[in-house]
Amino acid sequence: MTEDSRYEAVRSRDGRFDGAFFFAVSTTGIYCRPSCPATTPRRRNVTFFPTSAAAQGSGFRACRRCRPDAVPGSAEWNTRADVVGRAMRLIGDGVVDREGVAGLAARLGYSARQVQRQLNAELGAGPVALARAQRAHTARVLLQTTGLQATEVAFAAGFASVRQFNDTIKEIYALTPSALRAARPGRGTRFGPVAAQATPGVLPLRLAFRGPYAARQIFDYLQRRAIAGIEDVSGEAGGRTYRRTLRLPHGTGIAEVDEATGDGWLECRLHLTELTDLTTAAQRVRRLFDLDADPYAVAERLGEDPVLARLTRALPGLRSPGAAEPHELALRAVLGQQVSVTAGRKLGDALVAAHGDPTAEPAGPLTHLFPRVEGLAEASLAALGMPDARRATLRTLSAALADGTVTLDAGTDRAQAERALLGLRGIGPWTAGYIRMRALGDPDVRLTGDVAVRAGMRRAGSAMEHADAWRPWRSYAMHHFWNVPRTGDESPATPAGP
Repeated sequence: MTEDSRYEAVRSRDGRFDGAFFFAVSTTGIYCRPSCPATTPRRRNVTFFPTSAAAQGSGFRACRRCRPDAVPGSAEWNTRADVVGRAMRLIGDGVVDREGVAGLAARLGYSARQVQRQLNAELGAGPVALARAQRAHTARVLLQTTGLQATEVAFAAGFASVRQFNDTIKEIYALTPSALRAARPGRGTRFGPVAAQATPGVLPLRLAFRGPYAARQIFDYLQRRAIAGIEDVSGEAGGRTYRRTLRLPHGTGIAEVDEATGDGWLECRLHLTELTDLTTAAQRVRRLFDLDADPYAVAERLGEDPVLARLTRALPGLRSPGAAEPHELALRAVLGQQVSVTAGRKLGDALVAAHGDPTAEPAGPLTHLFPRVEGLAEASLAALGMPDARRATLRTLSAALADGTVTLDAGTDRAQAERALLGLRGIGPWTAGYIRMRALGDPDVRLTGDVAVRAGMRRAGSAMEHADAWRPWRSYAMHHFWNVPRTGDESPATPAGP
C-alpha cells in the first residue's frame, strides 16, 4: 500500500486493515487503528507505522477509544518465512520475555545485532520495544478484567519491576494503572477486552479477528478430532464451547472458546496456574483458531480460480486451524496417517489414557495433558493396538522432537523443519505437509496425496495442476476442498480430512 491508499483506508474506517498498519496524529499525540470511529484527521497531520511498538517508540500513546493494541495480528507474519516474520511469531509467543534478545537470536540462528537491525529497518522497533508493547497490552487486559493488585499485574505481564510497569503504562496509555482500570470498557463495547465481573482464576478475553469468520466449520473440524481427556466440545451447533488443556512455559492451563462470535471477536476464558503464561496461552489459542488470518486477501487470490471463487463465496471467512501445542499436533498427524478421522481420534484417546499426564485438578472431562515427547520416545506403546511400524514412527518422531533434531516452535524455518521431518523413517510427504500446515501455521501448503482433498476437487470440478495459482494461500484451498459437500452416492467412509 502507498501512504495515500492507507489514508483512504483510514477515511473509510476500513477494518480490513486493522493490525496491518497503524496511524498516528501529530496534533493529538495519539495513534489508532484504521477503523477508529473518531473524526478523521487531516492528511498532513498523519504518520503511518507498521507496528504499535513503532508508534509508541515515536512518542505516541494508544487511543482510548479504539484500543489499537487489541487488534488482530498482521497476517503478514504468517506468510513470511524470513527472519522478520519468524521473529514476530516468536515475540508473540513470549520468547523475548522468557529468554531475552539473545535467546530470540539463538532460535533464529542470527546474532542479536543482526536481529535488532533487521527489525528496526522493517518495523521501526527492535525486539525489546515489540515485547514491551505486548507486555503493556497484557497488563491492560489484566487490569481491566481481573481484580489482581497492580504489583501482581506487573510481574504477571512480564515486567521486571513495578516502576518499569508504572512508567510504561503512563507512557503508552497516558493513565496510571489505577486510572486505566477505572476506564475499562463496557461489555457491549466493540473494542477492548470483556469488562465482566472478575471470577477468581478466570481471565475473560475477546480474541479479535478481521473480516468474516466461518465459526461453524472450524468448530466442526475441532469437534470431529477432539481427543478425550485433553479436549471437549459441548453444546449445540451455533452455541458450542471448545475446551482444552494447555501445557505452558511456567505452568498449565485450560482454554475455553465460544462458537458464537461478537462484532469481530471470539469470547475466550483462560484458567491458568501461572498468570505469567497469559500472553503465550492467548497466542496459542489465536493460532489454533487462525485468528490473525486475512480472509480478504485469501478470497481475492483464490477468487481468481473459477472453482474456488464459487467455494469462497459459499463459505466466506473459512479458516485453516493451527495448533495449540505443535509437538502434540505432530504426533497426532502420525496417529492419523492413512486412517479415518474417527480411527485417528480413537488412537489419540488411547495414547492420552495410557501416557498422558493427569492434571492437578480435573475439570469435568478434561483430566490430562497430552503426553510429553520425552516419555513417548522410550515407551513401548503396545497398548495402542497399532502396527509395529507406526509405533516405531511415533517413537522416532518423539525422540527427534525431544533432542531438537526437529524443532516446531513458532519461529521455526518451515522448509527446514519439513526436510528434517522427511528425514525420519516413517514420515512421508503427507504427514510432513500436514504438520507444516497446522503445527507451524503455514498458510501455503499443498497436500497432493490427501484422499479427501482429491475427492473434494472431483466434486468441485478442480485439479491440483492449478495449485500454483493459489499461492500463498494453498492451505485455505485445501480446507475449501475438504468442505465441499458429498454427493448422495459417495461412500461415507471417505475421510473428511486428516
